Amino acid sequence: MAEARVSVSLVLGSGGARGYAHIGVIQWLEENGYEIRSVVGSSMGALIGGIYALGKLDAYRDWVLTIDKLDVFRLLDFSLGEGGLVKGDRIMNALKEYMEDKRIEDLPIPYTAVASDIANEKEVWINRGNIFDAIRASISLPLFFTPCERNGVYLLDGGILNPVPIAPTFQDGNQRIIAVNLAAAPSGEYREPDEADGGDDGMLEKIREFMHTLRPAGSIRKQLGFYEVVDQAFDAMQGTIARQKIAAYPPDILVEIPRNLCGALEFDRARELMDVGYRAAAAQIPAAEERLR
Repeated sequence: MAEARVSVSLVLGSGGARGYAHIGVIQWLEENGYEIRSVVGSSMGALIGGIYALGKLDAYRDWVLTIDKLDVFRLLDFSLGEGGLVKGDRIMNALKEYMEDKRIEDLPIPYTAVASDIANEKEVWINRGNIFDAIRASISLPLFFTPCERNGVYLLDGGILNPVPIAPTFQDGNQRIIAVNLAAAPSGEYREPDEADGGDDGMLEKIREFMHTLRPAGSIRKQLGFYEVVDQAFDAMQGTIARQKIAAYPPDILVEIPRNLCGALEFDRARELMDVGYRAAAAQIPAAEERLR
């Protein structure tokens, strides 16, 4: 008789391109006797979690493994408005080419995307309605993506208020709550990307060069300078908030990914980042299970 699989509520944290590590964690869970029966995500975690809930993670993984820096740049539809650098429509349309558009309540497993209503200073748990609208709201990184309007409220990135949204899983009734924190303490194994490596600075330089054709150079340099500062501050903020949330709502098992693993825009490093997630799960989950016994 086959051994019963352990039922899991999976929490996927925010962290830009580091979110590809979630795919590796999911692969390890599925190969090692765990059954994901619900998923909650914030920002990139909402995107990966939503794709998983749709049953389309394999197709998405195959696509992102083909993406290079130029492809990432082509997906950025720059906004001339004041709300953000990128509208995000091109990214969402690209996603729709690879997966079915559904309402959340029609998905095979429960799914929740977490966004931030900063005007009212509260988290918004989106577990009904169009799944792409939910994802778009949750990934609205300040100053980068334009805000997402939902029911008359402008929503921003879920990581602003909750980078590791564990609380929505408490009524699921599964055997394990497993959370993946992409904002863990920096590791000496990794170093911050620089322009020579083609990291975030290199990507921002490509954006800067393109945007010079649309606005005066000084204006663009100032805007992107703001983004670079805000991005670093956002990572530090998420690390602090994540520690507080995890202390207040501890999961059964926590998988930690260092926040200096890669830059927020290094989406061309998918294979490497998935491997990091897989190895982190393989090292950390069995050790946590031993402590639970």
